Amino acid sequence: MILVPVTYKGGVYRLDEVVDYIEDLGGYIVQRHNIANEVVLQVLMPQDDIEGLKEFSRPLAGEVQTSPLVGTEIAVVIPSLEIHHLPHSACDVAEYLRSHGSKSNILGMARGFGKRISQINDEERDLINEHDLAIYVLGNFASCIEKKFPKLRRGVTVPIILTGGASREQLEKQTDPPVEGYVGGLGRFMHRTQTEADIHRLDLVIEEVERVISEKRKELSHDPLSVSPARIQDMIKQEIPEIEDVYSPSPIAVQLTGLRVKLAYEEYAQRIRDLVIEGDITVGDVADVLPSRMRNYILIRIRPLSETNIVV
Repeated sequence: MILVPVTYKGGVYRLDEVVDYIEDLGGYIVQRHNIANEVVLQVLMPQDDIEGLKEFSRPLAGEVQTSPLVGTEIAVVIPSLEIHHLPHSACDVAEYLRSHGSKSNILGMARGFGKRISQINDEERDLINEHDLAIYVLGNFASCIEKKFPKLRRGVTVPIILTGGASREQLEKQTDPPVEGYVGGLGRFMHRTQTEADIHRLDLVIEEVERVISEKRKELSHDPLSVSPARIQDMIKQEIPEIEDVYSPSPIAVQLTGLRVKLAYEEYAQRIRDLVIEGDITVGDVADVLPSRMRNYILIRIRPLSETNIVV
């Protein structure tokens, strides 16, 4: 069963009925956000049942829309956190991703600045590779991007969207970086992205990200995962109550091929491996439970059907 990411927006009136309806259809609520009297649910549910949810929520003034970025975790990579080098669009890019359903993390490199000395270390590389996709936010000049980017992408295996001040035409005159997407006009500038032109460039970033994520989902459909990441998230919430004591905005971050669980690896990894999915099949039978490079969190990588021959 292929689950499609959607967002539900509505009031608190009869919200429990909406939640029950989604779960009865085999859907999973990835994230829930309460904003005053409005509730936003980020959901993974069967594609054939989306129209049914729209019909069900219409009398409640609920709104249902497809959101390709729900159930993804994206790294926003910047060369440095120093004020002289930080591209000011980075925070806006990260926040715009969140508003479209993704979980985003900003990663400031230790030595990413400088055309001659820029570099990426092993920890940064591994942390970027724990995400579904990386957005590199670089500076204004095509020559700078040409020199720095090849060093900053060494060992990175996830798809990369590159942004910078130079136009695509300017960049391609000097180099043709092997990336999945590029958005120009988003270099270093001393203001927030508030104008119509700025918002348009952020929309272009979202379009590139959605295109790449959709291609990854299509690839996964050819060799599906043994179990849905959202199902494992649901099990962890039910069987490991300590997750409710985590005060992070996203105690469990759902990804395309797994999850990041913000619990201590040493204490909870084996408990997660031993969770029973169905019959005598456990999480450890269909997924690798690994230590994350992000603090001491847990990274779950679900194996595809071709490796396990198990579908649950």
